[in-house]
Amino acid sequence: MLRRLLFAVFLLFSYQPVFAQDAVLFNPSTVRREIKAIKINSNLNIDGVLNEAEWKTAIGATNFTQIEPYQGKPSNYPTTIKVLYNRTFLYIGVLCADPQGKKAIMATDFARDFDLLKHDLVNLAFDTFNDQRNAMVFATNAYGVQRDQLSFDDTYYDIDWNALWKVRTLRTDSGWVAEMAIPWKSLRYPKTKDSTQSWGFNIYRNRRLSNETSAFSPYPRIFTSAHMNYAGVLTGLEPPPPTSNIIVAPYILASTDRYNYNDPTLPKQSNFKVGGDVKWALTPNAVLDLTANTDFAQADVDQQINNTSRFNVFFPEKRQFFLENASLFGVQISMNGDNAGGSMRYQPFNSRNIGLSANGDPVPIAGGGRFVYRSAEMNYGAMAIRQEGYEGIPGTNFFVGRFSHNLGSLNRIGGLVTLKQLPGAANIETTVDGFFRIGQANSINAIFSQSTTTNTGAKGFGGIVQYFNITNAHEIWWTQSLITKDFDPQMGFVSRSDVIATTPGANYFYRGNLLPFKNFLLSYAPGITPELYHVASTGKFSEFDLPIFPIWLNFKNGGYFGYGVQGTWQHLTAVFSPLDVEIAPGDYHYFNHQFFFQSNPSKMINGAFTLTTGQYFNGKLTTTDYKLQFAPNPHISLMGEFNQNSFSHVGTLESSKTVNLYILQGRFALNPRVQLTGIYQKNSINESDAYNVRLAWEFSPLSYVYLIYNRGNRYQIVDRPVQTETEEHLIFKLSYVKQF
Repeated sequence: MLRRLLFAVFLLFSYQPVFAQDAVLFNPSTVRREIKAIKINSNLNIDGVLNEAEWKTAIGATNFTQIEPYQGKPSNYPTTIKVLYNRTFLYIGVLCADPQGKKAIMATDFARDFDLLKHDLVNLAFDTFNDQRNAMVFATNAYGVQRDQLSFDDTYYDIDWNALWKVRTLRTDSGWVAEMAIPWKSLRYPKTKDSTQSWGFNIYRNRRLSNETSAFSPYPRIFTSAHMNYAGVLTGLEPPPPTSNIIVAPYILASTDRYNYNDPTLPKQSNFKVGGDVKWALTPNAVLDLTANTDFAQADVDQQINNTSRFNVFFPEKRQFFLENASLFGVQISMNGDNAGGSMRYQPFNSRNIGLSANGDPVPIAGGGRFVYRSAEMNYGAMAIRQEGYEGIPGTNFFVGRFSHNLGSLNRIGGLVTLKQLPGAANIETTVDGFFRIGQANSINAIFSQSTTTNTGAKGFGGIVQYFNITNAHEIWWTQSLITKDFDPQMGFVSRSDVIATTPGANYFYRGNLLPFKNFLLSYAPGITPELYHVASTGKFSEFDLPIFPIWLNFKNGGYFGYGVQGTWQHLTAVFSPLDVEIAPGDYHYFNHQFFFQSNPSKMINGAFTLTTGQYFNGKLTTTDYKLQFAPNPHISLMGEFNQNSFSHVGTLESSKTVNLYILQGRFALNPRVQLTGIYQKNSINESDAYNVRLAWEFSPLSYVYLIYNRGNRYQIVDRPVQTETEEHLIFKLSYVKQF
């Protein structure tokens, strides 16, 4: 069966002429498209209505070009952009025409940094230093919800960078309008002798009902509008000379905490806390951040995962201080495809090792600082944090330093060092990395690290190299990883130790006229993503996974359907216990089938379904994951997820058991600035459940009042559930941002 599948996939992938017909990866135009900004002397009222006389003086740019679904064709839905400015603000007006008017507008929620796949939106990218590599990005949906980020080489992104700016929108019977005011202080640009500047600039619009994406300056659809060597030019700017500006963000917090460890007589505890952050833009290139008595009470909680693989689970960072400039310090191989590194992940610095215990519980941070310098030639930065002692964890100092140097317009080399210092011990990790782009389609990315633990003398090595080839018609990669037995990156993350990982893969995208159902089918995208693992210390075989996806259909509405079959060969040298099912050492060979489905994610009712079923070691395992969202309008969004792992005759005891995980999420928004969110999680593996409810009012840009309630239960299973621990926290927090 395996040989037949491989032969079929080989025939499918080797017939290149079929896939080459839509593979145009064009170079940037030698003549860049321009739009002129017009200077005004008055301040505008930002209300989404472009009725001031000043807007009539602006020169509107139209004639957007499609990126999706038909690259290079004129947009079917006219978009007009106008730019004004005075000494305080840069004003952007965008008119998004639509024959169906506001009835065509789609949005599922009011969450800041919203999902780009679910909303009508416009997205602006500014290359203020004209290095054609870095961009400041501002986006809004049709309801005035904000999204902003920093982009570097269209490869690394600071998605959770939040700038001070304002936007209001208006929805009409002829489309929708966005009006933005971005303070010059929120933008970073050079100080020049010439008072007039021109910046790299692009904007794209997504008309979500038809999923048409169009841009002011066209670029290949495998990139984003932040690929700034394809950008146009914004001319006529006379910004005020950049000056040092300071953003102060103090907070006050009051909480009532109750811990019940099988002792209902334990008293409640009340706490009061004061702290905050300071951001000082020393120059247009250099920013200093300071934090004291750091608090993350408002951060989103982690979603639980029931893991049945032999790999550690990576949880993303969600705390604002560590999210800013994460792209500079978070060195990692860029996975252009979802499976480009397989299940193997290595990241030299992972900020979740600071201020969180091994279980994800908060550990107090006394304070710290971060300095970052970015320019067209080089980037460098350093961060130092002091973590307080807490519940058996001694006080700990953390340091990370980073340097990267741009070589030409496409390449980069860099280095990183981390230091974790405890009483009587230290862990040091040194890293060198490089990114090399060979033309537009090919790239090589590499990371090499060494760790040293002083109290044990242990030294180890971790490295990963990836080649990537990507065009409109295919993506092909080869990733090679080596993690030695003694490699111990205590400030980083590695999903598996003592391993040699070989993870090549390929996906093809066919969009030809031969496709049936072409009115709703975007592409046929089969793929193969094998993963081969050996034990690094012995060289012996450990695991081989061969997923083949002969069917993968991408729909024009943003949904997809896929089917795959996976063969797995396992060599266990120690007991493996996924979800408390004990599996003995030995050799195992098994197959399973995989099904994937996602409906239109912007619909009022949308859902996703994943099913993996078949053999699992010496028995069987069926894993299902259901997600359902109900969003009748952007003010209300309800999401439910049910994950089930059903074992049948698995392991030494031939266990047959079912483990269920339930997650319910809700978002209720009066508008983008007043929102109530909540999440409930229940896991049958330990009969635990947890609640998190947060009311947030953004009374001024980036200034909030929070009211938060957290409750968590953990149980120990004997003959029946016996409660062993309950935690309750009621928190009030006021944070205020002032820019000087």
